[in-house]
Amino acid sequence: MGTRIRSALRTAALTGAVALAGCANMMGGGGWVPLVDSGKGLERFNRVGEADWAVVDGAIQATRGGSTPAFLVTRESYKDFAIRAEFWASDDANSGIFVRCQNPQQITDENCYEANVFDQRPDPTYGTGSIVKVAPVRQPPPKAGGKWNTMEVTAKGDHLVVMFNGEKTVDHRDRKFASGPVALQWGRGTVKFRKVEIKPL
Repeated sequence: MGTRIRSALRTAALTGAVALAGCANMMGGGGWVPLVDSGKGLERFNRVGEADWAVVDGAIQATRGGSTPAFLVTRESYKDFAIRAEFWASDDANSGIFVRCQNPQQITDENCYEANVFDQRPDPTYGTGSIVKVAPVRQPPPKAGGKWNTMEVTAKGDHLVVMFNGEKTVDHRDRKFASGPVALQWGRGTVKFRKVEIKPL
């Protein structure tokens, strides 16, 4: 093999390694793609409804809004994926992670799957850890208020799984929605998201 060919092959290998390293940095570990990281990421979402979303102390938070819930809605649509979030909620917070939303301009628990965060929901059947109107949570529901929590939602085909602080709270099958954007909700109280990442499956 000639010197020029060996040199070209070394250059190509080095270029490929650099590209792969760049990809790994963008993706995060294990194929996870960051949506929110230490307060960065608002530019990845469209705002629907009125809420005072802002970056405070390394998290994206909302503390007040209008008379109806407000959302940060991803500009991308997803089919089969897992999404996980580190979040803090006040005791009176009404929040959640909405997935496979059918209308990115009008987010509801009727046209999305809503993994709920609502410790004070009047009917606790679909309180924190449930998928509202689809999969109830065991009683009494887990509590999110006053501390940092993790929630992971996996949607693969018709299989929906919710993990809340490492505990499986939903394992259910439903065929209503196959794909759509993801939305983070402010409904009332204070909610902070310091890390949100998604992994296509």
